[in-house]
Amino acid sequence: MKKKIFISSDHAGFNLKESIKKKFKKKFIIQDMGTHNSKISVNYPDYAHKLCKMVSKNTKNMGILVCGSGMGMSMAANRHKNIRAAVCYSLKNTKLSRLHNNANIITLGSRLTKKNTAFKCIDVFMNTKFEGGRHIKRVKKI
Repeated sequence: MKKKIFISSDHAGFNLKESIKKKFKKKFIIQDMGTHNSKISVNYPDYAHKLCKMVSKNTKNMGILVCGSGMGMSMAANRHKNIRAAVCYSLKNTKLSRLHNNANIITLGSRLTKKNTAFKCIDVFMNTKFEGGRHIKRVKKI
C-alpha cells in the first residue's frame, strides 16, 4: 500500500512542486493542496496552514512544503501543534531531521535547492524512521 503525502507550494515553489509530484507519483499517493500556478503571487502561510491541518490529523501523515527559500513555509508550519517542519537542503540534515526531531514535514527552497537534491532529500525524509530513545523527551518539549 502506497503512503499518502500532502504537498503544497506558493508561486515560487510551484514548478519544483510539480516536478516532485511527477517524480514520486508511482511511489506515493500525493494530495496537492495548491497553489495551482506560478503566475499569480500568493501568500505562502495560507498554503502552509492548509497542509498542516491535514498532516496534524494523523500522526502517520507527512507533508512537503515548497517556497522560494523553504524558510517562510517552515515558520508558518511550525506554528501548528504536532507539526515539526524542517528546512532540508542536504542529505545529512534531512536524515537528522527525521532521526532526532521526528520531523513530519519537509520544506524545500526552490530557489536554493537543485531539483535532483530535492528529490534525494525527499527519498531520505520519507524512508528514515525516528530514532526515539533519548530524543523522545526532547521532541515532547517542542
